[in-house]
Amino acid sequence: MKSLTRHALTLAMLSALAAMAACEKNKNVDPPVELTDFKSTARVEKVWSSGIGGGDPELRLGLGISRDGDMVFAAGHNGDVGAFDIKTGRRLWKTDTKLPLSGGPGAGQGLVVAGADHGDIVALNAKTGAILWKTRLNSEILAAPAIGSDLIVMRTVDGRVSALRAADGSVAWTAEQQVPRLTLRGTAQPVISGDLALSGFDNGRVMALSLSNGATAWEMTVAPAAGRTELERLVDIDSAVKIVGEDVYAVTFQGKIARIARDTGQVWWSRDLSSYSGLDIDDDGVYISTAEGSVVKIGRRTGVELWKQEALSRRRLSPPAVVGPFVVVADLDGYLHYLDINTGTLVARTHATGERVRSAPIVNGDTVIIRDDKGNMSAWRAVSTAPKVAPSPAPSTETTAAPSAAPATN
Repeated sequence: MKSLTRHALTLAMLSALAAMAACEKNKNVDPPVELTDFKSTARVEKVWSSGIGGGDPELRLGLGISRDGDMVFAAGHNGDVGAFDIKTGRRLWKTDTKLPLSGGPGAGQGLVVAGADHGDIVALNAKTGAILWKTRLNSEILAAPAIGSDLIVMRTVDGRVSALRAADGSVAWTAEQQVPRLTLRGTAQPVISGDLALSGFDNGRVMALSLSNGATAWEMTVAPAAGRTELERLVDIDSAVKIVGEDVYAVTFQGKIARIARDTGQVWWSRDLSSYSGLDIDDDGVYISTAEGSVVKIGRRTGVELWKQEALSRRRLSPPAVVGPFVVVADLDGYLHYLDINTGTLVARTHATGERVRSAPIVNGDTVIIRDDKGNMSAWRAVSTAPKVAPSPAPSTETTAAPSAAPATN
């Protein structure tokens, strides 16, 4: 588990500290905003529901869902790892790893890999669920790994990035970043892009490492720690960076969001923003669930804010997911909110589950798949019910005679 010297905090503990600070200043701490009715312009339908179980909301585990081809994979703290058909939710297999799983799973290259709270790692065959190997790193794992053709890249809470050989789990190389004394509970999932492995860290930095040997290609600070207290200086990057082409996008808690050149680490733009859950991207924009509970769209190339939806303030939103014409987020009460991708307007809502959703949703075509903190999974599809606007009539191609000139008058 995280070293006691780090004083790692959950967001609940941070909220308590914030409440204490507010009491000292005789201020009230605002509760999550109450949901209000709005005119829906889309209908949300459940496609399927299933689950892996083994959830534990109080532990703030890094368990979520991952996809490889036509299968979805999930893991529970009780040690179970399962595979599900992405279209129907039918369970294909379930394996008891007998480990207290706390991070993952990650899937790819025919493997499913998950980590445990004492650093144990297990790799399974994606088709059958058979356990292929187990190994151990000496620190808690709270994020899914990135899986390449020959290497599996893991993040542990001690600030290390380790590459394991996919064949047997042996360590190929290790890199490290300094960990602040005070951090949020969580770590960013590493990402493999070409010949690089990239990850954000608790000190607000992003590091790019050579996949072949772990050498540092570049590292840069998205947001420097600032403030008089350790609480004010929290700048954790706890969500995976997103990569589109040659651009890397990263966001910090109490810091900034930045667009970074993948090959050099040069910052193209940055702007003040705070998020612990993460972001999603399409061709037009970057979509962020902020720490305050807003959903924001920023121009991908310009960094200019395009819209901001504040109707979900303080509802502890999940990472956003772009699903066709919608941006989808889930909240602390298990509500699923659909926003118009062009305007940020709320267009639909459904009570998908009775538990909080922290992990990133998965998108399959027009369907979004979520996993709540207790391991319940469900897939949802939204269909627009807005009336279609009839196209304007095309200009007539017929010609008419010009009006005759009026007779001259004397």
